Amino acid sequence: GDAAEDAVGTPGRGAGTGVTSVTCHGDYIYSTGRDGCYRQLCLRDQQLEVLQKHRPCKGLQWIEELRFTPGGDLLVLGFHADDFVVWSTRSGVNLHCVPCGGGHRSWSYYSSPEADAFAYVKRGDVMLYHSQAEPCEQRVLLASLHGREITCVRHLGAVRVPGSHPVNIFITGSEDTTACVLTLSELTRAAVPLARLSDHISSVRALALADTALHDGTQLCSLLFSAGGRAQIECYRLQCAVDLGAEGTVSCQVAHVASHRLDEHWDRMKNRHKLVKMDPETRYMSLSVVCGTNSEQLPMPCTFLVAACSDGSVRLFVLLEAAQKLLLVAESFHHQRCVLKVEAFLHTRAEERKHLLCSAATDGSVAFWDITKMRPLALGTPLLTVMAHSCGVNSLHIQELPEGQFLVASGSDDGSIHVCLLEVTRGDDKAEPGTCLHILEHVARPCTHAAHVTGIRVLRPDLVLSASVDQRLTLWQLSWDSLEELSTTFFHVPDLAELDCWEVAEAGGERRWYCVLCGQGLELLRCAALDTHSKLQSQGAAQ
Repeated sequence: GDAAEDAVGTPGRGAGTGVTSVTCHGDYIYSTGRDGCYRQLCLRDQQLEVLQKHRPCKGLQWIEELRFTPGGDLLVLGFHADDFVVWSTRSGVNLHCVPCGGGHRSWSYYSSPEADAFAYVKRGDVMLYHSQAEPCEQRVLLASLHGREITCVRHLGAVRVPGSHPVNIFITGSEDTTACVLTLSELTRAAVPLARLSDHISSVRALALADTALHDGTQLCSLLFSAGGRAQIECYRLQCAVDLGAEGTVSCQVAHVASHRLDEHWDRMKNRHKLVKMDPETRYMSLSVVCGTNSEQLPMPCTFLVAACSDGSVRLFVLLEAAQKLLLVAESFHHQRCVLKVEAFLHTRAEERKHLLCSAATDGSVAFWDITKMRPLALGTPLLTVMAHSCGVNSLHIQELPEGQFLVASGSDDGSIHVCLLEVTRGDDKAEPGTCLHILEHVARPCTHAAHVTGIRVLRPDLVLSASVDQRLTLWQLSWDSLEELSTTFFHVPDLAELDCWEVAEAGGERRWYCVLCGQGLELLRCAALDTHSKLQSQGAAQ
């Protein structure tokens, strides 16, 4: 502004190693920089707030400018080594790559449906690159969501478009280092990306959601955690809404909240020479949000997150959203080997609340912890450990039952399924009553699948759903003397990594479950559980 009181800014939060351009589009401000990123900002209370940082493609070290096309594409203009590059964020490809000698030169780019031109100065001469539009001989039959396999998926929820069916919204993570927010339609069988998150420097292996809320059936809000390689966790605030002015399409606004890296945490620690150095190559294998937490020791609302780690530890983090900080508060190396899965669950009785945690490792063991007091630095020791399988536990799910009981289902690399009935009681010590866990019943069935069981869900107390790398999705009838197969269908996704399930109440009182599977692709299936029998219906959308 002209006056000093009208000036706004965000010191130290610009575009990294030098801002090259600033532009306004819609209600947001975009900046580009020589760090290979562009940032989306908004103006709040006369301050610029960075919502999200985007890294369009690997190797693009110097971004000069952004162009918003009438067709809704965002073009990123910059330099990669000695080349001038025009990158399409919609298609994820280079539209032009012109050898010019690199940055630090005067240049100009013009684009139209008929032709493209790039003029630049090189050694005192004005050079012109001219390209006319040509008919494309290739046709994309099905656009890809990710450049590599999808490692994790979560169902965020569904929004209702007026005059149409509900639109399901998902988040996927991939080996290509990105996470994607997308809609997947059962009717059109099409997947439409809404937002792409590119803050990770290695693969995204785990996702977790917290504080998910649906407003008026047309807007979904949630807190998203993503984690994976290089010991990195990112946190975002998502807002997905139906755009009534754009033919009922769905839009997604992403705001980056906080991040954490173990190597950065190590650099800030005191007395590091007295401790075993953290491995910066640690991979986070699984995430789980501790629901309903309320810590009196912290001065602001917080969210706790548990992570399964490849270095053999179970780590507990706390998110201070107002301060935009994600802090490591406790850890345990009880398993002494790679921890594959974690699942936090809440036990309530009268006014008593117990926060419990289940972790599973590559040796087939499943451990149960009481993390109610959440002591700093150490998680303590598990209350109970069960050798559920002969090798790695690749799927885990916990379903609450009445009277303080829980069903714990797990699937293993050896193709087996294990289900146990867990009871939570109070200890006998009246001075300081603790938590006691008891296994009341259990059932194990070997060779349920011909390969790793990478997805399992307890749909109801007598119904279990499992999915495997053998590309079979199976419904099981659960009783404490057997696990009987009810129905099996083959799905189309190779190398299944994970599944997610949710229940939908349909007209007529019929109970249905939907499940989404990810691996070398993405697929949506429907499960109908009737009073007399259950069956799987292989219909939905595949990507």
